[in-house]
Amino acid sequence: MAADPMSEPEVLFEVRGTLGVITLNRPRAVNALTAGMATAMLETLVAWAVDPAVSQVLVRGAGERGLCAGGDIVAIYRDVTAGGTATEDFWATEYRLNSLVNAYSKPYIAYMDGLVLGGGVGVSAHGSHRLVTTRTRSGMPETTIGFVPDVGGTYLLSRAPGQSGTHAALTGEHLGAAEVLYLGLADHLIDFQRAEELFAALEETPVDEALRSYILPTPASDLESWRNWMDAAYASSKVEDIVAALQALADKGNEEAGKSVETLGRKSPTALKLTLASLRRAKELGTLEETLEQEYRVGLRILESHDFPEGIRAQVIDKDYSPAWNPAKLEEVDTAILESSFASLGDRELKLDPRALSDVVE
Repeated sequence: MAADPMSEPEVLFEVRGTLGVITLNRPRAVNALTAGMATAMLETLVAWAVDPAVSQVLVRGAGERGLCAGGDIVAIYRDVTAGGTATEDFWATEYRLNSLVNAYSKPYIAYMDGLVLGGGVGVSAHGSHRLVTTRTRSGMPETTIGFVPDVGGTYLLSRAPGQSGTHAALTGEHLGAAEVLYLGLADHLIDFQRAEELFAALEETPVDEALRSYILPTPASDLESWRNWMDAAYASSKVEDIVAALQALADKGNEEAGKSVETLGRKSPTALKLTLASLRRAKELGTLEETLEQEYRVGLRILESHDFPEGIRAQVIDKDYSPAWNPAKLEEVDTAILESSFASLGDRELKLDPRALSDVVE
């Protein structure tokens, strides 16, 4: 269905003082990211990078529900089930945007209030100044829909303390500010009730100076307190071993390990195995760009799979929350399919050159 030409734009851009403000503007969809939004952000950020009138950039979401609940998976579902190629093009643009945010030479301030999931992490957690609030619920929930963390998520989570990132990626849990800060996905906690006051200050004041009176103490993290048993349980490169280790802990009375076993039991077995393999490989890659290229390979292979559209159907389309995963058990996942998911795409490879991107951001 064509967009209403009279409707408000899906993303808004304005310059207030010397602050470039990007507002994701689909509040009814918790600002889910579309291809058009990614393209507009990429083009505007490139222009602002060389605009002397813009000294720093703020990214925020319209409404009270969150910065961005992820990519528009309904649009992806329609494209996949119709046999289209729009999703491939969308991801190529989105990943270039993620790389640009990471390389941006001007302060890039992400206000990570409310829901910040999947693609929302991609437009925020690669920034230079990442702000969470007590209302933040963030994470990479892709295994729930038969997919794998992308937008650089495997790069970030593979570098989190110990095995905390492995836990976050496999379980896909929505995490509060304390856990997001501990994982390294954000920098500071601020009071959402003072956010507008901070934004006004940013119009004329450099972010490092403006932030000083708004930063709150870092709260204690459950993930940090669970490090000892979590590092041991998630150390393996086989999901079956991880589940067995968690179950052994649960049998000894570890309630959190037991919850993790139950959570993993609801996820796509194929997605769990691809996620773990992606994390382990990402940890050995040197740059975000290399990881995004890997995520693109894996993502395009998953587009051809059964579980991804089935996961979206169950969670978002029919909302029966009962996906029929195929295969249904971890031990039934074909190792050859896992390995082939990381193979070169040939002419379809996504080639991100950080040096080329830096030409427009220096």
